[in-house]
Amino acid sequence: MSVVEAVSMQAVAGENLTGEAYRDAMHRWLHANLPASFRSDSAAFAAPTLQQSVAWEAAMYRAGLTGITWPQAYGGHGRSLREHLIANQEIGRLAMPESVNSIGKELAGPIILAVGTEEQKRRFLPAILEMRNIWCQGFSEPEAGSDLAGLRTRATRDGDGWRINGQKIWTSGAYRAQRCLVLARTGPLEDRHRGLAMFAVPLDAKGVRVRTIKSIDGRESFCEVFFDEVEVAQTDAIGAPDEGWAAAIRVLEIERATNRMYRAWRFENELRHLISASKTDPVLSAMVADRHYAVRLGEVAVDIEVLKAHVETAVEALASGDKIGARGSLAKLYWSESHQRFAALAIELLSQASLPQNPAIKVARRRFETIYLQARAETIYAGTTEIQLGIIADRILQLSRGK
Repeated sequence: MSVVEAVSMQAVAGENLTGEAYRDAMHRWLHANLPASFRSDSAAFAAPTLQQSVAWEAAMYRAGLTGITWPQAYGGHGRSLREHLIANQEIGRLAMPESVNSIGKELAGPIILAVGTEEQKRRFLPAILEMRNIWCQGFSEPEAGSDLAGLRTRATRDGDGWRINGQKIWTSGAYRAQRCLVLARTGPLEDRHRGLAMFAVPLDAKGVRVRTIKSIDGRESFCEVFFDEVEVAQTDAIGAPDEGWAAAIRVLEIERATNRMYRAWRFENELRHLISASKTDPVLSAMVADRHYAVRLGEVAVDIEVLKAHVETAVEALASGDKIGARGSLAKLYWSESHQRFAALAIELLSQASLPQNPAIKVARRRFETIYLQARAETIYAGTTEIQLGIIADRILQLSRGK
C-alpha cells in the first residue's frame, strides 16, 4: 500500500474545532495515518523516499496540519498561531521525518506573505502547501556564511527583468527543489545591508548548476548552487530591490522563535525513547537509575521544559501583537546547544549496552547515531552559535562592542 493510499482518514481542516477538540482531532489523525515505516523509533523504520515524503506532507496539509495560519485566500487554513502551536506539539510527540519542504513553508512562504505581490501569493503559496513546489534557501555564500551582509552574488537589471551571477553554499535540499529563494546584491558591496534583493529563482533555469555536498552522516542534502548569467523575470523578484535585508531579517527573527515549534516536543520524544530503550537492557537499566546518569537525564528534562517555555512565550507574544525581535536568537541558541549535549549523552549511554544488543537497543542506536551526526550542524545553520551570541549581546544586553 502506498503512503497516499494509507492516508485514508477524512481531513479535519475544515471542521469548526478549537482548543482541546482541535488537539484531539490532530492527535487522532496523526496516530491513524502516520505509517509505521516513517517512525524512527520503530523497528519497521525505513527512510521515506522523496515521493513518499511529498505524498505524506500533501496529506498532512489536507488534514489541516500545515499552512495553519496562512490566509485561506492563498491555500492556508486561516487559523490562529495558538492552533499552530497545538498542531506542532502533536507532530513533535511522534518520531516523524523532517519536512522536505520546510524552507518553503517556514521561510519562503512567510516572506512572500510579508512582501510579495498579490499575484505572487496566489501563484507560489498554494503550490508550497500542496507540495507541487519544493523550495530551498540561497542565502549563505563561501565568504558570507552567517555574515549575510557580505554576500557577493549579484543581480543586475536586464531589460524588464534581472540577470543573476554568483554562488551559494550549504543550500539544503537544492537537489530536490524547484525554486530557490535567492538573496542577491543590487548595489555596491560597501552598502552592506542596503541594495539586497530577493528572487524566486527556478532551478531549471538556464545557467543554474547544483552540486551536492556529502556531510558527516553520509547524506548529500547540502548543496552548492552556481548562477551563471541566469535570467529572472521581474515577476519572480520578491519585494523591492532594497527590501531584501529587512524582509529576510524580519522573517528569520520569527523563524528562530516559532518555526519548527515541534522541536521541543520531538526532543521530549527522543528522551523518552532513550530511557525506555535503556530499561530493556540490564546494564543500561542500572545506569539510568544511578545518580550520575539520573542527574544528567534530569538536566535534559529541564532543557526541554525551558525550550517549551521559549516557544510558548513567543507564541503568546506574537498572538498579542508584540514583536519577537532578537529574542528569537535565545530559542535557536538554546535548542541547538542543548540538543547536541543530549545527543552526545545518548550515544555515551547506548554504547555501553550489553552484547549482543537486543532489538530495542538496536533501534535506539540507529536513531540516535543519526541524531548525533545531524546535530553537529544544528549550531551552524539558521545562524551559528557565535552569531546568536553576538545578537544577544548587541540587541538584548546592549553591550558595546570592543574597540
